[in-house]
Amino acid sequence: MADDSIAVVDLDRCQPDRCNYECANYCPPNRTGKECIVTREERHGDDTYEGDPDQVSISEDICLGESCGICVVKCPFDALEIINLPQELDEEPVHRYGENAFALYGLPAPQDGQVTGILGPNGIGKTTAVRILADEITPNLGDPSVDPDWDAVIDEYRGTELQNYLEGVQADDVTVARKPQYVDKIPDQFDGNTRQLLESVDERGVMADLVERLSIGPVVDQAIDTLSGGELQRVALAATLARDADFYFLDEITPYLDIGQRVTAARLIRELAEDGDRSMLVVEHDLAVLDLLADSLNVAYGEPGAFGVITPPKSTRQGINQYLSGYLENENMRIRPEAIEFERHAPRSSYQGEALATYPDLTMSYGEDEFTLDVEAGEIRENEVLGVVGPNGIGKSTFAKLLAGRLEPTEGELDTRLDISYKPQYVDIDQPMRVDAFLASITDQFGSSYWETEIANPLQLGQIMEQNLTDLSGGERQRVAIAACLSKDADLYLLDEPSAHLDVEQRVLATRAIRRYTENHDATAMVIDHDIYMIDLLSDRLMVFDGEPAVRGETSPPVGMREGMNRFLSNLDITFRRDQRTSRPRINKPGSQLDREQKNAGEYYYAPADDDEE
Repeated sequence: MADDSIAVVDLDRCQPDRCNYECANYCPPNRTGKECIVTREERHGDDTYEGDPDQVSISEDICLGESCGICVVKCPFDALEIINLPQELDEEPVHRYGENAFALYGLPAPQDGQVTGILGPNGIGKTTAVRILADEITPNLGDPSVDPDWDAVIDEYRGTELQNYLEGVQADDVTVARKPQYVDKIPDQFDGNTRQLLESVDERGVMADLVERLSIGPVVDQAIDTLSGGELQRVALAATLARDADFYFLDEITPYLDIGQRVTAARLIRELAEDGDRSMLVVEHDLAVLDLLADSLNVAYGEPGAFGVITPPKSTRQGINQYLSGYLENENMRIRPEAIEFERHAPRSSYQGEALATYPDLTMSYGEDEFTLDVEAGEIRENEVLGVVGPNGIGKSTFAKLLAGRLEPTEGELDTRLDISYKPQYVDIDQPMRVDAFLASITDQFGSSYWETEIANPLQLGQIMEQNLTDLSGGERQRVAIAACLSKDADLYLLDEPSAHLDVEQRVLATRAIRRYTENHDATAMVIDHDIYMIDLLSDRLMVFDGEPAVRGETSPPVGMREGMNRFLSNLDITFRRDQRTSRPRINKPGSQLDREQKNAGEYYYAPADDDEE
């Protein structure tokens, strides 16, 4: 195989006990007597190797590359990939996880006193890069057969920005702190309450300030294993920023947080970088937040699960726009066949349609001194997408459960004769069955060209159909849950936080799938989400929730996008504008001229001149 190709074997998919080694039997080099595709035991004998000894190993020296690809086509389980690397990629891997396994090319260089962002799809190596820089992984420079050696790594980066940083980390002259990607695993690693956790890491004496800024005072004496996802995320951020470190690595700060909490976290990170001359490296999928907090941006691209490339830093605006366009100008590299576009159907001044459902004044109380939600009478219209926004703990999911008939109001009567397909906020799929069997049990349309075109393809389900539900990642579970919701026959499709755990491309594809499904089937959807991009792309009207989180919530009838977003964003004290090149929403820098002008005009949701339809 040429140096610009790699072979990848997915050991979770390779099932030698269920096939006839079609990959090896049809491999052209094998048919001439060469050992290109053999079992791992045949390749290595009694040596240590990863996986089942009967699983296959591909010799990248012998393989003919992607121009052949016969083994990929013949494998009945889609376990093999032969991939041509970009011709512009002239460097060796930083790290490879094993034989025929994922390879990472390039590392971001933390910048003193700045916030550096990393943007890219899931499964592309962003977390691997962070763990290398945090000294949790010693890179093997692309050769998994040798013992990793930091001296060799430092020598590889001699003369670059990374040399001094890596030498400092190894000499303990540079200290690091890292917030993990999956905060829901923290209760498995710490047995105690929030106060005990924060006090154990409060090296800067800032615990009280962080508790106040991140609004986690109500849970400081609660056990860690009783916290919600949003509470865990804020506690994890506080625990990381409380450490006295030179470099902070923050792996996804927005999951489970509402928009206000995201903006607060972004402002806190920026302040620490600017005031304390500390360096931050943030991995994030929320473009609005990334745009707000990052000084520069590294774009990550490649083939998820196979290889990833991290570019040198770009300006934040340039990096986001190039990522969305699918073309990296400095690298002369196309990373996606089509651009991610932001269709400017929103904001609409109004959406006219017949009422699908009306609801009266409602009250839902969970008990004395417990949370209470007051709902003012309103209607949901036919063939619309109704966006729902508001802080965490304000009653959005409670209202969804009332509509879905999963809760009974304490005051008022609700007609629940509508057929509602409901995707809950937290996706808990624990059935021991395959994805294809699960979805086939939901709809008779499973596998039809209509279902594939409308649901499966936009949600990128093809590669996970044969996996078990219990083995799926958070993002994969989310896409399956969205597909299951849209696959049912219903009057109203109710989706609670469909953007959670999805990367930028997956969010746009999911948004497009929901929007087009409602348009093509004259269907109605209600979408609760904290991603302002998804709400902006999807919604015809908006329902705004307000109140005091965890104490009381209230909401008035749905309104037009401009009125609703102005009401919502004014509470957060942030303004948006559209990027002139891509039409994507961008948060104005606090205190900037445009921010002040829009606030003075009462236009928090874009200046009117930014919109085509106003």
